[in-house]
Order: sequence, then structure tokens, then C-alpha cells
Amino acid sequence: MKLITIVIGTRPEAIKLAPVVKILSKANIFKVRVVLTGQHKEMVSKLMKLFEIPIDVNLNVLKFGQSLSKLSSKIILELEKEFILNKPSLVIIQGDTTTAFCASLAAFYQNIKIAHVEAGLRTENLFNPFPEEANRRLISQISSLHFAPTNNAKQNLINANVLGKIFKTGNTVIDALILIKNKVENYKLKGFDFSKNDLILVTVHRRENWGNNLENICNAIKNIIMKKPELLFLIPVHPNPIVRDVIFNNLGKQKEVILIEPMDYQDLIGVLKICKLILTDSGGIQEEAPSLGKPILVLRETTERPEGIEAGTAKLIGTDAKLIEKETLNLLENELEYQKMSKKCNPYGDGKASERILSAISNYLD
Repeated sequence: MKLITIVIGTRPEAIKLAPVVKILSKANIFKVRVVLTGQHKEMVSKLMKLFEIPIDVNLNVLKFGQSLSKLSSKIILELEKEFILNKPSLVIIQGDTTTAFCASLAAFYQNIKIAHVEAGLRTENLFNPFPEEANRRLISQISSLHFAPTNNAKQNLINANVLGKIFKTGNTVIDALILIKNKVENYKLKGFDFSKNDLILVTVHRRENWGNNLENICNAIKNIIMKKPELLFLIPVHPNPIVRDVIFNNLGKQKEVILIEPMDYQDLIGVLKICKLILTDSGGIQEEAPSLGKPILVLRETTERPEGIEAGTAKLIGTDAKLIEKETLNLLENELEYQKMSKKCNPYGDGKASERILSAISNYLD
């Protein structure tokens, strides 16, 4: 059997590659090897258990306070050893993280073919998001298989004249959502009762929102609470102290704000099911929430997921405190506007992306 190595570093990669790992393993026509870089540690390990995926090796590259340069060099060096020892016919990576870029470069240096899941996303601003926009463009230049989730993503790859084969597959996050959704029927987050309040989920962590932008987001939440004290805000706080300290310093004493540790994936999906709406700078949530009928206000200046904006499931509003307040109150107070967003169809896929990826890889490696 030909060997396929799947490299995973962060929580979003684990979620979106889990359905691919499972369908490739179940097909029993390839040997599948799962390599974790350790870019995210506990969060990824929990997801591997949730999706019942065995780990072949964990490189444990992350060190506290590590720069992007040090992290990148460590991943490349460790994967060089891995690929020499267990040389695959294909390396599969997902998205635009440091792990994804470094794994593709390490594979390229060993003359190994690369398959890129969630290829073709673009904001057309090289520095926003940083460094993700550069990462995904660079990966596209050396990949042999490009699995584009949408027509827009496919067209971006065509416009860039990339080498390799391009396939429109849908987004594997919808596959993952379907795998987990039935596990959170009648969901309740342990220790909390949200039955008497409208719940707003807030997730913020992106590098471009560090500093003043994050302060603005916190100020907007405080202003909304002043006008609607009956609301509850749930914020899973990212472990990075650059994010964590700002959120706790600004919102730690607000009784209407619940600050919790990052949620397991099934808890996140459970909260998405019961919340009223979402304020986020996350990419994955922009894809997941429409399947559950939840409007999304995107706390970014750009998004590589314009399909949701175009479909009306999400609205790009940036980080101006007054605008966040205005748009949030509009959805809470204007039922027509709320229903217009919540009733739209999810533009990101039908839950069969992994099947299409399996078919493409099978034909390519035949």
C-alpha cells in the first residue's frame, strides 16, 4: 500500500482533517500516517480522541514565547526527519497555518507530492490575516492537488495559474459537523443554564486583532450590556496571554460575561446550536454556524470566506466599537433582519467533501 501522511498542527486543522483521515483509513487502499506537530497541544489531542483517530507521532514543537521563525524552523527540521524515515507518496495539509506551510515546504524539499485541503482562500491583502494569507499563497505554488471548498476558491487558484490539479470539493468542516452534531442533541454546557437569557457567543484570537482592536471589541460588549443587561456573553478565552490578559482585564468583572477555557469541539457545536448569534474572527465558525441557522458578525476587516458574506449568512463589520454595538443591537431588535440571515443556506458544502477528496486522491495515486 502507498503511504499517505497527514500533518496536523492546530485545532482547526484537526477538525477539518479528521473526516479525511477517517474516510482514507476506512477505504483501506492506502496506509495512513497521522503526524501532529504540536502547534496546538491539548486542544488537538482532545479532538483526536473525539474523532477516534490514532496518532502515529507527535513532534511537540511548541515552546512558550516561540517566534514564528523558530516555530517554522523546528517544524521543517522535525518533518524532514519524519519524511526521510517514513517517506510517503503524498502529504496532506489543510488551510493556512504555520504547520500547513512548513509541512508543505518540508515535503517539497523531499520531492514528495502535496495535497492542500481548503485551497484557494484569499483576501487579496498579503498582510491580513498575517501570516495566513502568505502561507496559503505559498502552499498553492508547490501543491499537486488543490481541494477548493467553493467556486470562488477554485477561481482564485485558476487566476493564480497554479500548477497541479484543482478540485471543487466543499469544505470538510461540514463533514466534521455532521459527524458530531448528533452527539449534542438537547445540549447543556456543564455548570451553566442559558435557558432564560439570549446567549451571544464571542470568539476572538487572531493576530491582527491583538492590542487596540481587542480593546475595541471588549468596549463594544460592555456598551451592549449597558443597553441590554438581560443578555449573556460567552467567551472561550484563547490561552495566549496577549489575548487572555486583555479580555480578563476588561470583562472579568462583568456578571453578564462568562469567561471559560477553550471548549472541546462538541461543546462548541452545542453552544452554536443554542446561542442567539455569534461575534467572531474565526474562519471555521463562519463555515459551521450557517448549518445551524446562526447569524455571524465577523470582527475583521477582511475575510477569505466571501461566500458567507455574499450569501447573507455573515456580515463583515470590523472592530470599531460603535459599529459592533450597532450591528449586534440591530440583529437583536430587528426580527426580519435576524431571520434573513438565519434562514440562508450554508454556501460551504453538503458534507461530502471527504468523499470527493478520497476519489481525487485514489485516481491521482492509482
